[in-house]
Amino acid sequence: MVVIRDAVRFGCAVVVCGSALLGCTSGGDGEPSEPRAAKKAGATRSTGPSATAVVDVDPAALPTTKAQAAALIRDVIAAPSDFGPGAVPRTPYESDPRRWPVLGDDCVWHQRALPKDVLATSTRSYEIPASGAKGPLRLSAVVTVHHDAEQADWENAEVLEEMMRCPGQRLRSDEMITSLNDVPNSWGDSGNAYADDVLTELGSYTSAEVGGPHEYLWGQTRIGQFTLAVSAKGSKGWSRADLFERLRDPHAGMRARLRAAIERDTPKPGGSTKGDRR
Repeated sequence: MVVIRDAVRFGCAVVVCGSALLGCTSGGDGEPSEPRAAKKAGATRSTGPSATAVVDVDPAALPTTKAQAAALIRDVIAAPSDFGPGAVPRTPYESDPRRWPVLGDDCVWHQRALPKDVLATSTRSYEIPASGAKGPLRLSAVVTVHHDAEQADWENAEVLEEMMRCPGQRLRSDEMITSLNDVPNSWGDSGNAYADDVLTELGSYTSAEVGGPHEYLWGQTRIGQFTLAVSAKGSKGWSRADLFERLRDPHAGMRARLRAAIERDTPKPGGSTKGDRR
């Protein structure tokens, strides 16, 4: 990922803005509900451990079956209330667990069968309805469980490759994102002390319903074999700062729930452990 990361870095100010705002904890229509990255063709899966720099992982807590991965996703993925006042589920609320979107050579997102390197994935869609001077805000959360950390790392790398290959992408027949720029930060870069890798994607969103261009934001983190993402598609009255504000807490909340689910129990004073307090 180093070559790709260096190629798209475009300024410290945006790096700090993206990583800090997404990192702080103040916490079936047949088409893709949100863009997702597919495994790079020809990549081979490592059989090594799903190592992570940020969590003391309990190997027994890591999912090894599709059912275990799906159960963990349900525990981790954001609820509508995590996005703040007024957020409600959209229809459809949850994606088809057997499929995920793939960006084609035509820069259009298509639904494809879930690749073999993915144990489970889920996308939830939310909305803050139009009110007063503001149009509707479309939101999403995505959690994906890969077999190992290497495959999850390929997913992040593919996001960067897709942005350079297709700075304009069609989500649906009436929805476009354009002028995309990705800001990547690995562990220890620009204040990232909470994930192995962080991606912040900024751009413009246009649709038949809300017009445009309006602000678009995608934030994704990788912790070991897991990727967690949130997105916001703006409309009239929503600034980029508003989008960061709405995504910060649900993104941080998913990271916290994931860490709690997979970290090793540590003895506490008096003999108690994290597990004893559950």
